Amino acid sequence: MNRLYWSPDREAACFSPTELRTAAHRFREAAYVVKRNVQPSLKETMGVEIGIGLGGSILLSNQTEEEGLEILAQLSCVYPEWLGSRGFTECLGLRFPYVSGAMANGIATVEIVEEMARIGCMGFFGAAGLSLERVEQAIQRLSSLTDKNMPWGSNLIHSPNEPELEEAVCDLYLKYRTRCVSAAAYMKLTPAVVRYAVSGLQVDSDGLIQRQNHLFAKISRPEVARHFMSPAPVSILDHLLRKGQITQTEHRLAQHVPVASSFTVESDSGGHTDNQPLGALFSSIQMLRNEILERYNYQEPIYLGAAGGIGTPQAVASAFALGASYVVTGSINQAAVESGLDASGKKLLAQAGLADVVMAPAADMFELGVEVQVLRRGTMFGTRAKKLYEIYRRYDSLDTISDKDRIQLERDFFRKSLADAWNETASYWAQRDPRELDRAKQDEQHKMALLFRSYLGQSSKWAIAGVSDRKLDYQIWCGPAMGAFNDWAKGSFLEDPSNRSVSQIALNLLEGAAVLNRAQQMRSNGVPLPDNAFVYRPRPIVL
Repeated sequence: MNRLYWSPDREAACFSPTELRTAAHRFREAAYVVKRNVQPSLKETMGVEIGIGLGGSILLSNQTEEEGLEILAQLSCVYPEWLGSRGFTECLGLRFPYVSGAMANGIATVEIVEEMARIGCMGFFGAAGLSLERVEQAIQRLSSLTDKNMPWGSNLIHSPNEPELEEAVCDLYLKYRTRCVSAAAYMKLTPAVVRYAVSGLQVDSDGLIQRQNHLFAKISRPEVARHFMSPAPVSILDHLLRKGQITQTEHRLAQHVPVASSFTVESDSGGHTDNQPLGALFSSIQMLRNEILERYNYQEPIYLGAAGGIGTPQAVASAFALGASYVVTGSINQAAVESGLDASGKKLLAQAGLADVVMAPAADMFELGVEVQVLRRGTMFGTRAKKLYEIYRRYDSLDTISDKDRIQLERDFFRKSLADAWNETASYWAQRDPRELDRAKQDEQHKMALLFRSYLGQSSKWAIAGVSDRKLDYQIWCGPAMGAFNDWAKGSFLEDPSNRSVSQIALNLLEGAAVLNRAQQMRSNGVPLPDNAFVYRPRPIVL
């Protein structure tokens, strides 16, 4: 019987552990799983040794090993560009299935977005928490990337207490042709997010519905994902049509497409998080996606991305193995040179270990007890934020706070009397939303909440601005991925924060994931790989 044999040209087949590790790192070359007969021993009881052939030629023969080494399997080339969904990257004009997340308050800077676009990745600007003026300035600058057909996006955060702000940000995105938007913190659909998603819907010459705008829904719960995977509610579409914000055509076509085209499945991340493990969460969302596709029979696919805990090549490779179309990084980009975080905060992040994170009360949902995941090492924010919530729950008003707690608040938190701190808070809300002050007059505990939220809100800004005498109060959103990244980077050029550009972080994570992909290919075909074949160390990469 004829069999395929591999014959070497310049290089012999790889059989030793060192050779096999090297072969795993040459993932851009086609490889052949080959076998050779050896003298049976305690180690090779079958008298067969399996290895890898690189290059060479293939022979079809009915002869024996004299013609070459018998081929057991052929391994195709692995490219970082192809680790995710080709449909996703081609749809958005990306080279790599890699996205940098929209870290709020401008921590995800314009510079991050531009650097991501330069290497063919997607970056989202962190618009949440910024003034309309700041957002518009950023979008105006980033619009130049659109003219160059370079990918980029920005963030739209649900603002239940300020729907006018959400609408205004949506207006900016439509005005400046922001083609990709990441929607975050939504529990239900709003007119603003639906308007962005359906604006520009049209039918092409083949009768297929085409999107002008691509909405990424960042979700961590199936019930929220279902809203965005379904067509927009007719009630919201009718409302938008009556207001003249969408056309009849958009109203009609919107009933045949999902609200969002991509879903970022966020597991244990920095900031707002449900602390879900990626494997369980992604599987549930994946099953929901399949159910929705079967129910509605959409013309377009629904892409699922993985976020939360993405800080090493192992995490990236695992996400793609789950079926992710793309991966999203967040915490690790805060320590990058392009990040909006001050250098003092980046230094703290670069020293963080896997367990150096803690949950603490969130500024935007303080009264509800909602928490965010933050850095614990080098800052007392987590402890102090929890103390504020404890006091809020214990007392009915500022006037009923005990002398002991009042002294601590004035000395360690506000560094002024509570009366003076409230006057500053009231001045802020008088300009931002006077209705909050009206409510505070009627509800003393709400007044206390507004004051405590002022500390929580300023703490993240102190970290961005690098206010040195407030270093112990820095609020730095951070997940376990940061510590894992630091462990991986230790001893490499990425250990130094000054070398941590978002592009080098991205390219090394993808390169490492490709190595792991090839190593797994080899192992699943019977190649006896050494453990260090699954190890990739960061190195400077030039495209």
